[in-house]
Amino acid sequence: MARIISIDYGRKRTGLAVTDSLQLIANGLTTVPTHQLEHFLLDYLSREEVERVVVGLPRQMNGQMSESWQYIEPFLNRLHKLRPELPIGLVDERFTSMLAQQTIIQSGIGRQRRREDKGMIDEVSATIILQTYLEHRRCTDFPLPKSTD
Repeated sequence: MARIISIDYGRKRTGLAVTDSLQLIANGLTTVPTHQLEHFLLDYLSREEVERVVVGLPRQMNGQMSESWQYIEPFLNRLHKLRPELPIGLVDERFTSMLAQQTIIQSGIGRQRRREDKGMIDEVSATIILQTYLEHRRCTDFPLPKSTD
């Protein structure tokens, strides 16, 4: 089975996460400077079997797209042109940065390391986006039992 990769796209840095080959667990992959993202992805896709890309969808609290969509949409269009056979899914990313910060703090990582490693939040956010996708897929992939009455 091929992997699924997720992207938490940022203007400066982009966090990436990937599933295991059975698509059960989301793991942080890395953080890359956004200007190197396309090169990194094309290299990764040439080495690993990936069946889908999942990207964080930036929405505001009122449901409208946030300002960062103007940067993400052109990237998605370029990626689709480069790899048209690769499905791209979108997952609402509201609260992922906040959840990522809480997760990092609860894991016991010290304040000094958190300050030094700004990309850690992006990578954990990508992992949360991917885990959200996996959980939603599990809930929707199985048909409900038919009523017997």
